[in-house]
Amino acid sequence: MAEAHGKDEGKKSSKKLIIIIAALVLVLAGAGAAYYFLMVKPADAAHKEEGDAKHGGKKEEHKEEHKEEPAHEAEDEHEKVADPDVYYNMPSALLVNFPAGAGAKVIRISLTILVKGEASVDAMKKHEPMIRNNLLMAISALGVEKAKTLAGKQELRAMMQAEIGKVLEKMAGKNTVKEVYFTEFVMQ
Repeated sequence: MAEAHGKDEGKKSSKKLIIIIAALVLVLAGAGAAYYFLMVKPADAAHKEEGDAKHGGKKEEHKEEHKEEPAHEAEDEHEKVADPDVYYNMPSALLVNFPAGAGAKVIRISLTILVKGEASVDAMKKHEPMIRNNLLMAISALGVEKAKTLAGKQELRAMMQAEIGKVLEKMAGKNTVKEVYFTEFVMQ
């Protein structure tokens, strides 16, 4: 009977030992995580602020400090992925009325424009009134008879791409228009 009681105490003490070791491991892991978040992260933030302060200084100081930058930072700038191409759908169709004697009374054109990057889409949204004006003028200038032919439609697309590019160049600083697509072209 004493032997059975001794075995039970041995099992209990080994279970207690395992629980104590597991608790100790958890406490040490928590202490390590706390150290990392409290000590290492603020140092990274301070390093970033120091880097920002470098770029805010005089040009002469900037040149000297630029030489001290690690080589991996320069490589990261070259490896940045270029802005992806993005489609922008003009929110409403372009509608042009023609005089009674023309071959059609109305032309309705919906457009989708392929541009470089989301910033270009934002610029197009911002300057949409000017873009719409220039596109309506281009449609009117082309005329109904020419718009009926395939060559005329291709010429109109090229004119529209050029007009949108001019607006973006003037207002946003760069022309990022890659293509203009007709998604609807109706003449009545």
